[in-house]
Amino acid sequence: MLTDEGTRAELDAAGLERRRPDQRMTTMGAGSDDLESGRAYLAATVAGGWALPTWPAEFGGRGADSAEAAAIGRVLREYAVPDLYPYSIGLGMAGPTLLTHGTPDQQQKWLRPIADGSEIWCQMFSEPEAGSDLANVALRAERDGDEWLLDGQKVWTSRAMWAVWGLCLARTDPEVPKHKGLTMFAVDMGAPGVDVRPLVQMNGDKHFSEVFLSGARVPDAWRIGDVGTGWSVAMTVLAHERALAGESRGGGDGQARGQRLPRWLADVAALGAFEGDGGAVWRERAMGALLTSEAARLTAARSAAEAATGKAPGPAGSGAKVRRVDQYKAQAYLAKDAQGATGMLDDHEGQVEFMTAPSMSIRGGTDEIQRNILGERVLGLPGEPRVDRDVPWSRARKGVI
Repeated sequence: MLTDEGTRAELDAAGLERRRPDQRMTTMGAGSDDLESGRAYLAATVAGGWALPTWPAEFGGRGADSAEAAAIGRVLREYAVPDLYPYSIGLGMAGPTLLTHGTPDQQQKWLRPIADGSEIWCQMFSEPEAGSDLANVALRAERDGDEWLLDGQKVWTSRAMWAVWGLCLARTDPEVPKHKGLTMFAVDMGAPGVDVRPLVQMNGDKHFSEVFLSGARVPDAWRIGDVGTGWSVAMTVLAHERALAGESRGGGDGQARGQRLPRWLADVAALGAFEGDGGAVWRERAMGALLTSEAARLTAARSAAEAATGKAPGPAGSGAKVRRVDQYKAQAYLAKDAQGATGMLDDHEGQVEFMTAPSMSIRGGTDEIQRNILGERVLGLPGEPRVDRDVPWSRARKGVI
């Protein structure tokens, strides 16, 4: 069994640096377009399988069991792991989905480049009329011999402008109910007929895009899962997405080992907000944010423990995602407000996080969708009426039910 000291020795030998107590790093890509630090980290750790310890060694992991993976994760918190936001769809969603649904050839083709950071993936799901109602996607895929022709539009496609590959959910049969006529494909994002147009977010980032596909050709060998089983594959992707949104994969919110006061709380204290006549109000608010952070940590730990049993991520990931959103917002708003009038300026410390915070309730599945999942699958509450479940999509799309 690998010891913590042995892990540290190997991480040191791989060139990783220890995290300084005062070190700031970006989280969820906010305000940063840095690809190189994450790519360098993944390239340095892939030989030892440190970034993805539970993956098979041949694909850049080390075949670790849950206990060993947890131990590695604890030690990695001591290191300056960069924000892996540009790579997280490949690492946390596309990769695990390929391990579940991919053919051996697909796994050989795509998993190692994900693990070493040489290829970035994006997720092409949402459309202008198919956001929360994902099964309503209209992008068409029509068979043409050993290839498929894809036509349609996707939107809110995070990381598309960086991506080499995209997971694309397409409609292959409009004459069956909407959940049954879908198929999943991997799309070459640089291929003819694929047009990526970045969108500007209110925090200044351009991390998601609208993507137009016009006669884009995709080999049948890049189809993931059987024809018509795209919804099942998509559910695997989304389960991993919820689990990913509930945890931190590198970035600025990692807590250095032995550090008792969270960095964000130390920053607020340094502003002097806890002193003077109004200090009690700020201390109460800060403790609320700290409790929210602890609830998020424990919920994420429970979700991780469930995943460690070898089962696919379950609805616990939705709980972790909701808690993580609450945590991010509480800390971002507190950091801004504690600066007083300075917090209204666009050049204060934490401005990017403040402008990013509202998006956290939307990205990765809205808070409302996550609560529906928790209500139906955890609490056993009745589901919402679904009158189009057994109606062919071509009719339901036109409102003829």
